[in-house]
Amino acid sequence: MSTSILWEEPTGQGWTQVGELAVALVLSSAIGLEREIRQKAAGLRTYTIVGLGAALFVLVSKYGFTDVLSPGRVVVDPSRVAAQIVSGLGFIGGGVIFMRRDTVRGLTTAAALWLTAGVGAAAGAGLGLLALLTTVGYFVVAYALRPLTHWMPALRTPPVTYRIEYLDGRGLLRTVLDVCTGAGFFVASFSGTGRHDHSDSRDLEAPEASDASNVSNVSKAGRPDRTVEVVLTLHGRGNVNDLTEQLVATSGIVAVAYNRADDEFS
Repeated sequence: MSTSILWEEPTGQGWTQVGELAVALVLSSAIGLEREIRQKAAGLRTYTIVGLGAALFVLVSKYGFTDVLSPGRVVVDPSRVAAQIVSGLGFIGGGVIFMRRDTVRGLTTAAALWLTAGVGAAAGAGLGLLALLTTVGYFVVAYALRPLTHWMPALRTPPVTYRIEYLDGRGLLRTVLDVCTGAGFFVASFSGTGRHDHSDSRDLEAPEASDASNVSNVSKAGRPDRTVEVVLTLHGRGNVNDLTEQLVATSGIVAVAYNRADDEFS
């Protein structure tokens, strides 16, 4: 007994699907227009194409194989295409992210592209309300939350820059970093100013700290012949005075100075 397979023309090419593509087109264009106005790397056309393409992929996944389906023989999983859209957007997102020195740019653009693909996929899946709400949520983040980015610096503690001199050849740098992190700070930047030879210099006494400025200098008498000086920029909510005392008390550290924000070392 033979089993016949019914071959049918693909369905899913009606006005309902056209409307879903239109929803993806309009919503992704709205997001792209906002990025175009801000003159970002990816603008109106890029976002519109991403959203519309994602919607088309979902529609193809849902309806594009109905002519080869057979009950009990051939089945498809439409969710697999949606998952591949998410991973495939990683290539486009990676192309708009670049790093220059210690500054990363393009992260918001990549995230917006990723979200636009989700909007298009939702529209293609017939979830127009979710696509619309997600688009509205994007504009809330882009505009309503933008003022918070200008207020955030006022809520942050100013960075502290330390200039530390310690004995050469004792591996004290790791100890210095451990003390800083243990005091509630993290190292935002690090630079070494080189080694110093004090074989012909006199012992230095600790200068007095000025109360009028946020500058503290602590030195120890009897510097050795060779020392290393490093500059650390720290961020965090730890206590600067406690950290300074811990650094001064650390064996092998011969001088410590710190300042806040744009103050100068005395």
